[in-house]
Amino acid sequence: MLAIERQKRILELLATEGVVMVSKLSVEFGVTEETVRRDLETLEAQELLRRTHGGALPMDEGSYELSLEKRKAFNVEAKQALARKAAQHIATGDTVFLDASTTTFYLAREIKSMKNVTVITNSIRVINELFGVDGVKVVAVGGIVSNNQSMVGAMTENYIRENYFADKMFFSSKGIGDNSIILEGNEQECFIKQTMIKNSRIHYYLCDKSKIGRVGYMRLSSFEDIDYLVTDAEVGGLLKATLDEYNVEVINI
Repeated sequence: MLAIERQKRILELLATEGVVMVSKLSVEFGVTEETVRRDLETLEAQELLRRTHGGALPMDEGSYELSLEKRKAFNVEAKQALARKAAQHIATGDTVFLDASTTTFYLAREIKSMKNVTVITNSIRVINELFGVDGVKVVAVGGIVSNNQSMVGAMTENYIRENYFADKMFFSSKGIGDNSIILEGNEQECFIKQTMIKNSRIHYYLCDKSKIGRVGYMRLSSFEDIDYLVTDAEVGGLLKATLDEYNVEVINI
């Protein structure tokens, strides 16, 4: 297969799967991993993708904070699978924090079939999804409405900090950096999530494989604060060592 054919196929895979991995491309193309890396370098130079540790992401998904509509349409099947797995860890009588990520929006859909669950959230989409559902109590925290269809700002942070506590928190983020730190790309959402982490007992981080190695400009948390990583990724290397160090349990879908 010629280089131009490989590169075309890489872009096709990015469009359908949202992420490509060097190891898998090497097997599919029957070439060395170094050859694949050169292909990725060529495409990155053309601003058609952004390389990450072990693979690549679409340029628009990695270079700036995506709009709500783009994020809702990105990697949908993986997010739905993560949500289904996470829902298995919500029990009758639980009070849970849900952040304003697209992954927890799908988790809200799973919660609709549950009974005697209280959801505290700053997500307008989650509120709308669960409004009027029998057996689910929804607590909406106040604040300024953002472009993310969420409530943010000092009012929201203080409202959560001073008034609400949860058994469990479910959240996602921009990704996990190469230093195994959980990163966020939205400053306002980051502060809300940090407040929810402080006011909850058990923390579930929902992270699909496209987010591992993803750049975010703001530190959300270390894994010292996390109890469970719900993911579709094969966890290894430095990340696995970090998870083991902090006794984080990996829940694979």
